[in-house]
Amino acid sequence: MLNADGVSFRYDDTEVLHDISFGVSAGGLTGVLGPNGSGKTTLLRLLGGLVAPSQGRVRLDERDLATSSRQSLAKRIALVPQETHVAFDYSVLEVVLMGRYPHLGAFAIEGADDLDYAADALASTGTTGLRSRPFTTLSGGEKQRVVIASALTQLAGTAGGDDLTQVLLLDEPTASLDLAFQLETARLVRKLNREGVTIVVSTHDLNFAASICRDLVLLRDGRIIAAGATEDVLTEANVLALYGVTAQVTHSPAAGHILVVPIGRDQ
Repeated sequence: MLNADGVSFRYDDTEVLHDISFGVSAGGLTGVLGPNGSGKTTLLRLLGGLVAPSQGRVRLDERDLATSSRQSLAKRIALVPQETHVAFDYSVLEVVLMGRYPHLGAFAIEGADDLDYAADALASTGTTGLRSRPFTTLSGGEKQRVVIASALTQLAGTAGGDDLTQVLLLDEPTASLDLAFQLETARLVRKLNREGVTIVVSTHDLNFAASICRDLVLLRDGRIIAAGATEDVLTEANVLALYGVTAQVTHSPAAGHILVVPIGRDQ
């Protein structure tokens, strides 16, 4: 289980997260929702151990992340950022193999097992056919799947993996994607979760979150305003409190999940 216990974080003199507490169960799929500037990306970086809280602690399977090395954390927690840029003209396979960096010693090169993990991740994300393509030539949706494959390769092969929670953190995975790729990303996230990956996804897309997440955390101005099961949290009152927008929230039998229809900005 991944837990944030009374976590706050500040940049210089500005506190951007205030007393954040929530938990993600092993095998869970939790969405962090909020407007731009609400602290979603900072919260994911805290959950991944990339930055340390100014107050409180983050625990993975009851162990404080502050007591673990970056290398050991990277074998169990992988963060997929909003955008990924590469400095050279790497192939897709080379980008995916970059996920093996926590598992390799100094000056070591990838071996047969690493290539097998990469092949499995490419297959899992439907990107096997892209393995020889230059990463820079891919569409936005293709790049997103390849970077997720790299994250899966990063998590693969951890000693005692079946007994350890492994976490995939996704930061705005559908940003700048067209509708078809948004639906494809939603299918991929659900598939990975069914395969046992614990997932936390930050987004401002309410309907994307409603389509995949079992639990939600609503974040505004660095504070949690609601948290719990998606059906309980994603209400018209909470949408208004979160975004200042009046919306209609209904359950769609056709979609099989809650749908949020924005109506207007609250005056």
